[in-house]
Amino acid sequence: MSNYHNPVLLHESLEALAIRPDGTYVDVTFGGGGHSRAILAQLGEKGKLIAFDQDEDAGANIINDPRFILVKQNFRFLKNLLRLHSAIPVDGILADLGISSHQIDQAERGFSTRFDGPLDMRMNRSATMDAEEVLNNYDERQLRNMFREFGDVENAAKLSKTIFAAREEVSIRSIAELKAVISSCMPKGKEFQYLAKVFQALRIEINGEMEALKELLLQSVEVLKPEGRMVVISYHSLEDRLVKNYFRTGSLKGEQQKDFFGNIIRPFEPVNRKPIVPSESELNLNNRSRSAKLRIATKSA
Repeated sequence: MSNYHNPVLLHESLEALAIRPDGTYVDVTFGGGGHSRAILAQLGEKGKLIAFDQDEDAGANIINDPRFILVKQNFRFLKNLLRLHSAIPVDGILADLGISSHQIDQAERGFSTRFDGPLDMRMNRSATMDAEEVLNNYDERQLRNMFREFGDVENAAKLSKTIFAAREEVSIRSIAELKAVISSCMPKGKEFQYLAKVFQALRIEINGEMEALKELLLQSVEVLKPEGRMVVISYHSLEDRLVKNYFRTGSLKGEQQKDFFGNIIRPFEPVNRKPIVPSESELNLNNRSRSAKLRIATKSA
C-alpha cells in the first residue's frame, strides 16, 4: 500500500471532517487506503467507514476491519449504494479527486506521458471506451471541444485537425505514436506541460469525471446529516470551480438563489472561503500534491 499513493492533505482533511468516534463516514476515493486508515484510527467501536473505488487494483488494499466496507463502484452511485448498505444518513464525506500515483506509475494503464504504452486511461478497466477509441473515432469538432474544455489547450483547433489528418493514414495506437503525431503542436520548451493538458482532457472525457463529480455533489446533500461535513480535494480548476460554486451557491453553475428576504438559499455552508493548499513540507515530500486544493462545507441544518 505504501507505494500506491501518498494521501494528500491528510491532517487537514481529517481535521475538516470533524470526526465523531461513533459516526458514519464515506471515503469516495479509496485508492491506497491512506485516508481511510486514518479515518478508522479516529473511529470507535460503533463507528463505520464506507469506501468507494471503481479501480479493481484498489481491492488489493482492502482493510480487514469490521467497521469498514469497500464498495467497488464509481462514486456517482453514492446514494443508491449507501441506501443498499443501510448507511444513510452519514456524518461526513471525503473526496480526493483525480488520479492516484499507482495509476500514473503503471505504464500499461496509459495515464502517464513518461512511458510508452497503450492508449488506455480507463479508471474502471471493465469500461468499453478508452483513449485509443476516442482519438480514432471522435470527429474533429468533438476532439476540439474536448481538448479546449477539459484541457484548456490553447491551440485545440490545430491539435484536433492534426490528429484527424494523421489517423486518416493510420490509426493511433500507442502513447509514442500520439506524441509523434502531435509533436508539431507542442510549444518549444513547454512540451511536458502541453502533453499534461492533452492527457488530462482525454482522461476526464474517458472516465466521465466532471459528470461524476456533479452527481456526487448533488447526492451528497441527500445522504449527509444536518451539519455533516463534505470535504473535497481537487487538482485542477474545472473540479475546483464546480465544488466552489456548489458550496457557495447551491448551484453547479454558481447562480445564486435567494428567498423572499434576500437570503441565499444553499444546501451547504462553506467552512473556508479560500482553499487549503499543501504546506511547504508536504510539497517537498510529495511533489504530486502541488496542485491540490481542499474545500470544506457543512450541510445546512
